[in-house]
Amino acid sequence: MTSVVGRGSNRAQLAGVLLVALAMAAVSCSSAGQRAHGSADSASSSPSRDGVRQVATTVGSPPLRATLTLPAATGPFAVVVFMSGSGPNDQDETLGPDKPFRDLALGLAADGIATLRYDKRTRDYPHALNPATFTAVDEYVPDALAAIAYLRRQPGIDPHRIIVLGHSQGGTFAPLVAQRSPALAGVILLAASVEPFGAALLRQTRYLATLPGAIGSQAAAALPRVEVTVGQLDGPSLAQDPPDTVLAGGVGPAYYLSLEHVDPVATARAIPQPLLILQGDRDYEVTVPDDLDVWIHGLAGRPQVTVHQFPAADHLFIDGTGPASPADQDTPAHIDPEVTAVIATWVHALRGTS
Repeated sequence: MTSVVGRGSNRAQLAGVLLVALAMAAVSCSSAGQRAHGSADSASSSPSRDGVRQVATTVGSPPLRATLTLPAATGPFAVVVFMSGSGPNDQDETLGPDKPFRDLALGLAADGIATLRYDKRTRDYPHALNPATFTAVDEYVPDALAAIAYLRRQPGIDPHRIIVLGHSQGGTFAPLVAQRSPALAGVILLAASVEPFGAALLRQTRYLATLPGAIGSQAAAALPRVEVTVGQLDGPSLAQDPPDTVLAGGVGPAYYLSLEHVDPVATARAIPQPLLILQGDRDYEVTVPDDLDVWIHGLAGRPQVTVHQFPAADHLFIDGTGPASPADQDTPAHIDPEVTAVIATWVHALRGTS
């Protein structure tokens, strides 16, 4: 684990512990107990299963690696832009052996819906980001808008049926993307987080501490220091740190301070686009009481909100049984096909899509 230096504060001795907790939380984006098995515009195209085409392309500037997945039929197609969760994710949102975004892209293409997925900037250009100025908005919004602009130029894509889909922290920022791109046809939120960062990290670490074996003992040992660190990140001292202070995840105070100014529920309530919200009941990273219920309460009375819960699904919408554990990551699995079916049905219903 790379150490993190916290200049101008006493966070240096604690930041490494926080990174461990963050890494444990990221690894635990997996199914629970036992899992169900199962240049930009001149890109090259390769055939995939059932005639689905996977087109290697790029998004944004400097360019991010991306894939445009097209159905076998003739367009114009509705298209879904994927925004992945926290961390330097690749375009498939690969976690261990699992690739949920690839599963979803191929499944939607088989149902006549195109998708665009891309690496995060924190993966392709981590050393080009300035910790003194880099914010959470910078991490998500500009590249999603660039992806939307790219799609509007593509033959075979219906520019009036572009939908943005955000998973986890990507779902936190998907409504902001829709606000800044009002011509979007809809917004899909998969396990979209609204709980404050510090509270979520503490809750996840406390959960991990209840698990048996080395995972639980490591989390339990880290918990007291994580509590102190989160208290500092959430406290007034954060705003007093020098801008070039490097904190957990290699970002500076600007990143964590920017999270305090994002209200995804209020933004979602104010935008005109239809909303589809999906949640796995066995997800402990983004949970029903701490996140989904907040969405439902905050959007009460807003028209065109559809909510689906999946009782056996985890944070990646992979079905399983028993308490979720990072150990589940050892077993390859695939996204619940019912999730893909629900999304496809909703997308086809937008603006009379057939």
